Amino acid sequence: MSRRNKITVIGAGNVGATTAHWAASRHLGDVVLVDIAKGVPQGKALDLAESAPVMGFDLNLVGANDYAATAGSDVVVITAGVPRKKDPVTGVFTSRDELVEINRKIVGGVTKAVVEHSPDAILIIVANPLDAMCHVAFAESGLPKNQVIGMAGVLDTARYKTFIAMELGVSVEDIHGMVLGGHGDTMVPLPSRTSVAGIPLTELMAKDKIDAIIERTRKGGGEIVGLLGYSGYYAPAAAACAMAESIVRDRKRVLPCACLCEGEYGYDGLYLGVPAVLGKKGVERIIEMQLGDEEKAMLDISAKAVREVVEILPYGK
Repeated sequence: MSRRNKITVIGAGNVGATTAHWAASRHLGDVVLVDIAKGVPQGKALDLAESAPVMGFDLNLVGANDYAATAGSDVVVITAGVPRKKDPVTGVFTSRDELVEINRKIVGGVTKAVVEHSPDAILIIVANPLDAMCHVAFAESGLPKNQVIGMAGVLDTARYKTFIAMELGVSVEDIHGMVLGGHGDTMVPLPSRTSVAGIPLTELMAKDKIDAIIERTRKGGGEIVGLLGYSGYYAPAAAACAMAESIVRDRKRVLPCACLCEGEYGYDGLYLGVPAVLGKKGVERIIEMQLGDEEKAMLDISAKAVREVVEILPYGK
């Protein structure tokens, strides 16, 4: 008798709990939710389990404060980490360097604990700064590069497609496109490769409208923080879940993910958002597109921004 897939989510905050929710609702496998806060993962897992008779999924849903329950996981989604915070007195935000160091310790510790119990798992990194935390997980896990992947491009692409569909008044299912590069203000949407049911976007929308959508995509996370006062979680969790689904079901979907480039697109030893085939082995291959001069220049700027953050790390190149 074959066993069910096992998905572990580290961090039971908004993104982590919602990832567990999406994973259960899509019947991806048994779900383990881990957090250091006593009672929180247990309570959220129980609440989710109690929705099963209504929503119709037969899965084991477990909450834990340690990693024993995660043993034998197929996919581990790491959302643990702290966001940038504003000092209530000075009004100054946590510096980039401080945030990298704080989350390096958190993600590094989590990664070691996860791999100890699930050495064959595929790790999906969601913690920020995303690209830098991929380097942390890769270094601390000792896993091959195909087993450590960052979630950014799927989210950024989803936002990009959403804004295009809103502008044109068409179904999001008919928008085809991709966002590459680092997760942040230097991400690289590709309007020349974007289409609506095969019709080039440039034939349907004026350049100024496209530029406005690109800018909104780059500021997409900040727009939600400005409205809510904290980061979004439905779309990030859905993006992580889409990656997990392609892996556990061996779907071979081509998704933009933060992958370790070793020569691809001219970058070496750097995690960057690129198109990747995701299957049961994780990143099964990176697809190299022929980029135009302007697109490649933007990707170079994005890669430089990622490299600057990675170099803060003790093992960054």
